[in-house]
Amino acid sequence: MKFPMPLGPLMIDIAGVELSQDDKEILKHPLIGGIILFSRNYETKEQVTQLCQQIHGLRDEALLISVDHEGGRVQRFREGFSAIPCMQALGEQYEKDNHKGLQGAEHVAWLMAAELREVGVDFSFAPVLDINHGCSEVIGDRSFSTDKKVLAKVAAAFQVGLKSAGMVSIGKHFPGHGAVAPDSHIEIPIDTRPYAEIMADDVFPFKELINAGMDGIMPAHVIYQKVDELPAGFSPFWLQKVLRGELAFKGTIFSDDLTMHGASVIGDFAQRARQALKAGCDMVLVCNDRKASEQVIDALSDEEVIAASTVARISAMRAKPFAELGEVFGSMKWQLAHKAIQLLA
Repeated sequence: MKFPMPLGPLMIDIAGVELSQDDKEILKHPLIGGIILFSRNYETKEQVTQLCQQIHGLRDEALLISVDHEGGRVQRFREGFSAIPCMQALGEQYEKDNHKGLQGAEHVAWLMAAELREVGVDFSFAPVLDINHGCSEVIGDRSFSTDKKVLAKVAAAFQVGLKSAGMVSIGKHFPGHGAVAPDSHIEIPIDTRPYAEIMADDVFPFKELINAGMDGIMPAHVIYQKVDELPAGFSPFWLQKVLRGELAFKGTIFSDDLTMHGASVIGDFAQRARQALKAGCDMVLVCNDRKASEQVIDALSDEEVIAASTVARISAMRAKPFAELGEVFGSMKWQLAHKAIQLLA
């Protein structure tokens, strides 16, 4: 039975390659608005296509389906999918040949997005807009460049490629994760740079892509100590004053995973969800911990946590049809993208 309800502000995950009865029940809860897939949810293209169809068929307004599928070392689906190069390779190609670099970035983004769309995924959390300052292993070659202007130009072309395959773009990790060595998955990173430096350098690519029509943003679980005591994803200063105010961003704000250690300074999982939503996130992610998801649902079930404007922003993340949908593999654009990848070797 389908349930006519708007998408809620929580994005969660599942354990396996198909939906369990427990999965079906929790995904029908009105607070749920989407699901994020991981490598454990993938066996074959046929299997994941069927899984996406199941998920989309649960409710009248289909849940959003996302994945971290950036390329390089962060690509959840491998066998049967094209190997997407790391973003650093695209930035390096741009520095050798500006035209080929921008063209290659657009082709590669189309390929990544089109193959995901073909199996039913709505969006990937990409592109990474963090500058590679040379100290963060968790960012590293996920970044397009060490140069903010190169990064912004190549990422803008990448964004064009995503959109040409009907997929939204989601920049991360605002206002920039690349200048801290600790990994926010397992530590609490603290960036001690002054506000003016962060705005001039790390925020530059975000500003450029916002002006070019970026659809979504994911803030960092990083504390910018000289600016605010809260990590950016829980900070009204960063999300409302800077992102919504100074940068005039009107798209959707996704929290990073609330089970990451960088979020632990806020409190328990329910407190993290409340604070992220209060600070300005439209949708919060609770991953790899079903008990944490249930705790958040139980805590927020009787609270008013989502406004009509937030519902609209979440729904806007749904993928759109594009010309090659249904005939992606082997198409002319698919072949052009593979040639672009070969040039990076």
